[in-house]
Amino acid sequence: MAEAADFPGTSPSPARRWLRRTAALLVGTPLLAGLLQAPAGPVAHATAPSAPPAVGSATVDVSLDALTPTAPDEDDKLTVSGTVTNHGKQTVTGAQVGLRVGSAPLGGRSEIDSAAKRTSYQPGLDGTEVGGKYVDKFDRLVPGVRQDFSISVPVKALHLGADGVYQLSVALTGQSAAQGYQQVLGIERTFLPWQTAAADTKTKTTYLWPLIADTHLTAKTESDEQQTPVFRNDDLADDLAPGGRLQQLLALGSDLDVTWVIDPDLLASVEAMTKGYRVQNPDGRSSRVGKHQAVATAWLNDLEAAVKGKKVVALPFADPDLASLAHNGRAVTGSLSHLKDATDAGVSAVETILHVQPSTDFAWPAEGAVDPSIVDVATSAGAHTVIARSDSFRETDGLTYSPTAARPIGGGTTAVVADARLSTAFQGDMTEAENSTLAVQQFVAQSLMINLQDPGKQRSIVIAPQRMPTASQAQAMAKALSTLQDGQWSQFEDLTAAAKAKPDPRATTRVPSTGVYPAALRKQELPQPAFESIRDTQGMLERFQVILVEKDRVVTPFGRAIDREMSTSWRGHPSEATAYQTGVKNYLRELTEQVALIDRSDAKLSGRSATIPVSVQNNLVQGVRHLKLRLSSQNPTRLKIGDGLYEEIDVEIAGGHSQSVKFTTTANANGPVPVSAQLFTEDGEPYGKAVHFDVNVTEVTPAVMLVIAGGLLLLVLAGFRMYTQRKRAARKLAAEGGPHEGPDGESGATSGEGDPEQPSDPTPDTAPESTEPSDTSERVDR
Repeated sequence: MAEAADFPGTSPSPARRWLRRTAALLVGTPLLAGLLQAPAGPVAHATAPSAPPAVGSATVDVSLDALTPTAPDEDDKLTVSGTVTNHGKQTVTGAQVGLRVGSAPLGGRSEIDSAAKRTSYQPGLDGTEVGGKYVDKFDRLVPGVRQDFSISVPVKALHLGADGVYQLSVALTGQSAAQGYQQVLGIERTFLPWQTAAADTKTKTTYLWPLIADTHLTAKTESDEQQTPVFRNDDLADDLAPGGRLQQLLALGSDLDVTWVIDPDLLASVEAMTKGYRVQNPDGRSSRVGKHQAVATAWLNDLEAAVKGKKVVALPFADPDLASLAHNGRAVTGSLSHLKDATDAGVSAVETILHVQPSTDFAWPAEGAVDPSIVDVATSAGAHTVIARSDSFRETDGLTYSPTAARPIGGGTTAVVADARLSTAFQGDMTEAENSTLAVQQFVAQSLMINLQDPGKQRSIVIAPQRMPTASQAQAMAKALSTLQDGQWSQFEDLTAAAKAKPDPRATTRVPSTGVYPAALRKQELPQPAFESIRDTQGMLERFQVILVEKDRVVTPFGRAIDREMSTSWRGHPSEATAYQTGVKNYLRELTEQVALIDRSDAKLSGRSATIPVSVQNNLVQGVRHLKLRLSSQNPTRLKIGDGLYEEIDVEIAGGHSQSVKFTTTANANGPVPVSAQLFTEDGEPYGKAVHFDVNVTEVTPAVMLVIAGGLLLLVLAGFRMYTQRKRAARKLAAEGGPHEGPDGESGATSGEGDPEQPSDPTPDTAPESTEPSDTSERVDR
């Protein structure tokens, strides 16, 4: 600081050198006091002396990668390990890593927050170094080189006092050529929970353990009897395999006292894999055989064993986004009805697959953020409890402690307000050992501090972590929970019991207004057009199912696919959500188009009446019924169909077959007449596209009349000739002696004048052209 006041290129005068040394002495005195850990007082908090150490303490990065045990007893040995890396430009010499413990417990939860945010060394706030043999020394720290350290110290040597949370720092001291005296060059802080005996009143702690996944199943199934499902990809198999996210959640949760919160869609997807499945190829049209049935079966069996006798909360099927429904879906007709269907489907899936009776009394909005509209939607399907979070339900009564989670919010609804600090403790990147270690220590410290806020007042605290923890996050969560289970200030309570706990009369019960709903969360919601697309798909499904013989083969997979379109998992993935919705709708449309009229060419009628065939094709695997085919004339005065304007005939077709339906027509004039064929459902709704063609009616031509007349004349002449020949033969027979006698001597002819009547004489075999309609089997030329 003094050198900066000298002019460049000149030597400081004796007077200036004296002033500089005096200033250095004044600045160094508080620093020395800090290094010697003098009692905290005004000097320790002085502004001037704290600045130099703050600069130096950023030279070396100290990483605290492991601390065991998390909450030690007085007979334990505390082991701290990690790495130090010199980020400066000069080699550090005479370095050592030591532990510093605060002289007194921290005063509250906010002090834990403040200590965790500090990044530089501050004398008086970072405690006294344990020193002695409990250090790890380094002769040289070369720039850019990482070196490991490990320190083990008996807990008794830490000289901890009253129960509470102590700040524990790992600091590296050393010197360099530019800083030729020992000082703190790097520091990392964490927290040491200290409870010497079991608390008289323990905090009841509820931890939600979520088994929720992204959407994996498509709406498509194979056409076989089992309706083999088709998956979007094979990522679910990776999550279920050893080391995968879901396998880790299951294995870790099995050993913990937790409340399982399960999306039934995940169960249904895994069960589908166990029975054989296919995976959609990148082209979206073809698929390949899935090969991970064994992994899925093992995971499902392990889950069934893990939840036996435990509390299980079933979310509505596919975990629908309640906030999106409340803010963007309510204006779209029919959107809220899906929530009740999803709830019923979720219960059925959990009962069938896991053989347990789940609770469906809980609704869990994204991030626990609520407003009145979200509460209304959340409870519309029968839930009476909404899982919120304390950063949404902010306390307004100046409480000095964390209140019990349950509180009534009106209308018979209870809000279970999860603790925000504890719920978000493991949302960061837990793949780094340092991040995981610090998160675990801070979580456990906050838990103990809650108990110490009001030791004689028992409270129920609920923790609702992120919906889909990674494997590393789950491991950190499990380590922290294991410490609580073995600790002396916390006891497990399931979610149902926590919801029924006696509310704190001072805790806020006012639901936050819609205006304070977080803007960042609102940006992630499904937009209104998404719900309009869902409405259109549902309408198409309802029209389609009425014609199906086995409607469950279509209604069930598409109903669940519609649930998946509203999933909370689409947050932050708008393009994927749109693609999934479009895929469901397009596939349903493809199926409906498998039942259709076959296009035909124009027809020609060569007469007053005829039949016109129209063909219907069913390319579905199953049969269709409850369809009517209507053939309509656009000019009934010239061409009547049936008895007038149109005729309807019932249609029922087996799967993979076609049917030709014949309609009776009557022509009253020549010329073309437009005709349309259209399928209708029983309730009169048009089904599919109409087929349009012309029927061309032609009169009988003169040439045809001449041919017919000539033929009739030939027939008459032939008959007359036969008649005259028989008469001539009869006369000749009479002239030769009369007829022969019969066996009894009777004549074969009667007496009298004239020729005898010939019983075999033919009657006329022609008649005038009939004016009646032709037979209905008359051929129609195309």
